[in-house]
Amino acid sequence: MENNFKNKIINGDSIKELKKIPNETFDLIFADPPYNLQLKNKLTRPDRSKVSAVDDKWDQFESFKKYDEFTLAWLKECKRILKKDGALWVIGSYHNIFRLGAAIQDLGFWILNDVIWNKNNPMPNFRG
Repeated sequence: MENNFKNKIINGDSIKELKKIPNETFDLIFADPPYNLQLKNKLTRPDRSKVSAVDDKWDQFESFKKYDEFTLAWLKECKRILKKDGALWVIGSYHNIFRLGAAIQDLGFWILNDVIWNKNNPMPNFRG
C-alpha cells in the first residue's frame, strides 16, 4: 500500500497526528522536540534582543514527569512508524538530551552516536 506522506507537512498535535500514520512508514525520523526549558524570565540574546517562541505553551510542562510522559508517547509512535532498519535523529540541548536519551534506550533503540552541532548562537549563550 502506497502512503502519501512524501513531501508533505502535517500540522497538528504531534502525538495525535503520529497515531494516524501506518506502521513502518519511514526510513528516517528527524525530531526537534520541545526542550522543556522552564524559563521564568524572558530570554534575550547577548545584544539584548528578545528570543521568541521559547516561552510558548508547547514548551511548557507542569513537571518533569509530564515532560517524560510526553516524550515517551511521541517516541513510542516514532518507533512504531519507523521501518525496522530505519534511523531516528533527535535534536536536544543540555536541558533535555539526557532525559531523551534514557527514554530512547528504554524503548529499545540503540544509540549509535552523538552528533555535536557547533552552533554560534545556541540557547545556552542567551540570557534568561
